[in-house]
Amino acid sequence: MPKMLCECGTILRWSEIPNPIEWLLIKDTDYDQFPEMIDSEELYKATTSLLRCPSCDRLWVFWDGWKNDPTPYEPGSIK
Repeated sequence: MPKMLCECGTILRWSEIPNPIEWLLIKDTDYDQFPEMIDSEELYKATTSLLRCPSCDRLWVFWDGWKNDPTPYEPGSIK
């Protein structure tokens, strides 16, 4: 089961489908490349995964896919 430890100590698991702590992101310009009728599997492949810690609201973005470490964003750190 894929999981990671948030900096606050909460274990984040992303094996549940649908996953209540995962958001799927896509750039607006990438989305515009899809035809009107979108194949959901192709759209899913084009997304970037973001996990939101339910304890501290820290965001973990997997910019380079699941094989690389995610980038953490702490609430209030973006101005």
